[in-house]
Amino acid sequence: MIPRTDSALHDHSWQWHLQHSIKNANDLAEALGIHLDEVQTDFPLLVPLPYLNRIAKGDPMDPLLLQVLPRKAENDPSIGFSKDPLMELQHTQGPGIIHKYRGRLLIVTTGVCAVNCRYCFRRHFPYSEFQLSKKDWASVKAYIDQDPSIHEVILSGGDPLIMPDNRLGELAEAIESLTQITNLRIHTRLPVVIPQRVNEELLTWVRQTKLHLVFVIHANHAYELDTHVEAAINHLRSANVTILNQSVLLKNVNDDVGTLTELSWRLSQLGVMPYYLHLLDKVAGAAHYDVPDEIGAGLVRQMRGQLPGYLVPKLVREIPGADAKCEIKL
Repeated sequence: MIPRTDSALHDHSWQWHLQHSIKNANDLAEALGIHLDEVQTDFPLLVPLPYLNRIAKGDPMDPLLLQVLPRKAENDPSIGFSKDPLMELQHTQGPGIIHKYRGRLLIVTTGVCAVNCRYCFRRHFPYSEFQLSKKDWASVKAYIDQDPSIHEVILSGGDPLIMPDNRLGELAEAIESLTQITNLRIHTRLPVVIPQRVNEELLTWVRQTKLHLVFVIHANHAYELDTHVEAAINHLRSANVTILNQSVLLKNVNDDVGTLTELSWRLSQLGVMPYYLHLLDKVAGAAHYDVPDEIGAGLVRQMRGQLPGYLVPKLVREIPGADAKCEIKL
């Protein structure tokens, strides 16, 4: 199924959509024709209009709405859930640098996203202390130079594509100048939530880089992938970008085999490889999304019976201190 969409919204620039996003429950409720309680939380509501337009009006259980709607359960204490579930602060190596795994280095480019996903594992991350600024590049370069095992740089955030294209182009050039680096990976939700972000300015520097460029997008449900997202993905693919998808298994959003199977087929139509299905990172405020490991394993076993193997994502959990993502035994 291709989700509902209104083409009139898509005449605006991505910057316009950032400025005109929904930022409170009253506006969200009015737009959707439903009643929503205002919930006090330290993680604000943020929903851009292109994404909002894919949410079914009048349905308080719409799977896209449930990903972005603050709920009272966020304030309930939950055993085993913490503000830094992946212990990333222990792996920071200076401003903007997180180094957890051999061979690749992650750069926190910004603390800003185009949408606030309620299950985000970095919803409590102290970005003001750790995100990269232009003046910090020398220290990043020095860190990479002293570790010849690093061959890939990962841009994360926040969402790296929030940055202006001239800055992204400069950053790509700086990374390209490090001869040991062959791959540049960008983790982003922007092509999904505001597909206008994939514009000619972005594609210009994407086409110019000599690095192998990988975009890891984030979609949890086929309803997120409308024809405008498809067009954005096609533009990236035409620029020789490898595109992978990672999802999070979320209670009442995508925790059934039909939804997950439909998502994989839809990604395949777009030329995107379903890469990872993450079990929830146990971040404070997101316990109501948690799906037990054994349920997740059962769902993936069922997917194997309904999909070609290349469309079955790996079911993984990130465990602090492990040398890679940990694949869950099925």
